[in-house]
Amino acid sequence: MKLSGLKVLDLSAFLPGPMLTMMMADHGAEVIKVEPPGAGEPTRSIGAVKHGQSVYFRNTQRGKRSIQLDLKAPGDLALCLKLAAEADVLVETWRPGVAERLGLGYAALSALNPRLVYCSISAFGQDGRYAQRPAHDLVIQALAGTIQPGEGPAPSMPIMLSADALSGMTGLSAVLMALLGRERTGQGDRLDISMYDSLTAWTANAVGEVFAHGQAPKAASSRFWGGAALYDLYQTADARWIALGGSEPKFAENLLTGLGRPDLIAAARTPPGEGQAPVRAFLAETFKSKALADWEAWFEGRDVCWAPVRSLAEAYADPFLTQRGMLAYDAEGCEVIGSPIRFAGEPAQIDPHAPEPNEHGPAIAAHGWERPTS
Repeated sequence: MKLSGLKVLDLSAFLPGPMLTMMMADHGAEVIKVEPPGAGEPTRSIGAVKHGQSVYFRNTQRGKRSIQLDLKAPGDLALCLKLAAEADVLVETWRPGVAERLGLGYAALSALNPRLVYCSISAFGQDGRYAQRPAHDLVIQALAGTIQPGEGPAPSMPIMLSADALSGMTGLSAVLMALLGRERTGQGDRLDISMYDSLTAWTANAVGEVFAHGQAPKAASSRFWGGAALYDLYQTADARWIALGGSEPKFAENLLTGLGRPDLIAAARTPPGEGQAPVRAFLAETFKSKALADWEAWFEGRDVCWAPVRSLAEAYADPFLTQRGMLAYDAEGCEVIGSPIRFAGEPAQIDPHAPEPNEHGPAIAAHGWERPTS
């Protein structure tokens, strides 16, 4: 497998760091998960439980070995340092300065292990005015301007933890770049990954008005927030919703011709905003005339970029996820979310087992990175 032989020490918690290390485990890396004493990783007690284990924990910690360490206790710290001295990658998600106070900062560990790739994921990065500010995903999204309020009375709560997700993927990309660089130089590196930076980096599609005119984008004239008739949400007769997600001329022609209004094609080709108002009005009235099931039948076979707006439960009931390997089941029937990283020659080999607290602690304390033979 691509990452076989790599040793990853996971000192992270919640979503970004654990997802990063889990994706490495899915592709062969040996990951040791260090948990605090007592309840352990916080996600063990967050959300719904199935077969005695949090679904959240199971789908972010699978394939790892668990050891519980009190990093303020000299003996446990010494063991953690021993593991770090042999690791290829270390991932931590503490607030800046915590690792240094514990004796686990990059300067100390790189002196022990110059080849170590040390990845810090934090809310705002290791420096700057916000570095010590506490934050989780919602706060990052709010500050970064990605909870789009539009012209409505209030912004809506995001369903996706976008700052968490993007910082995890940014961290994974950076770790792999650093490992590639280490092949040439023999030296590891310190990675400073910020949730805020990671989210900001993906706003290129939205900042046209900000950079060109110094003002926030207005929903009514924005392609991405309702200004484009063919990129919007429409309610059906049974109070369900349809998403149109493609403004290309061919999709407008196919949809409007199929609905008997080719005369509106020219308006659909105008820039997002008031010029497309007749198209939006027609589509809103038309989609309210039938139930979602009727529209699904109507769209079948038509080359139009569209989808029903589904709940998460409906999305996971779609056989497509199983076909793609993005949903499987372990021996107990628990759902396993697949790996999105697909190699033709070396597919992920997912170990669905998520460890119990300190499950591997005695073995790791006795043998370190080496797995006991019996």
